[in-house]
Amino acid sequence: MRIKIFVTGGTFDKQYNELTGELYFQQTHIADMLKLGRCHLPVEIETLMMIDSLHMTGRDRQLILERCAAADQQRIVITHGTDSMEQTAAVLGRNVRGKTIVLTGAMVPYQFGSSDGLFNLGTALAFAQTLGPGVYVAMNGRCFPWNSVRKNRERGIFEFVDPAPDGASGPDAL
Repeated sequence: MRIKIFVTGGTFDKQYNELTGELYFQQTHIADMLKLGRCHLPVEIETLMMIDSLHMTGRDRQLILERCAAADQQRIVITHGTDSMEQTAAVLGRNVRGKTIVLTGAMVPYQFGSSDGLFNLGTALAFAQTLGPGVYVAMNGRCFPWNSVRKNRERGIFEFVDPAPDGASGPDAL
């Protein structure tokens, strides 16, 4: 079972410019992270964009939706910025059937060395292999149905919320 990994940027892939103190994007770190984590899963990585999710547009989400729908793989992981992950998950959750899609991100850039990204990527890959069809958000060891999650900005975590009225209900965090 080959898993498709779509890269969209986000904190996972931000790099730090020591001269200006700014964060920027150059290339994805996903292949390095998989190697460091000694991942032996057959995966295919495709970079769709390298942007901060705060700058993600409806057109960007449409591209993600189109690529997920067109993918031969039934199991997909999407690396995504945490600031608008719920919006992208909702677009996918309302429109994709018959595939297991897990969105994940990081609160600290991988390049910083103390990132949660490696752990989140590993758990997203595990959830993508074991969960049934649907769209999920996996962060910090927890997995949430697309319509039952929000980012708590005060606490810096993702948490379960009552299911959105326009989607199917889901269990508490898996």
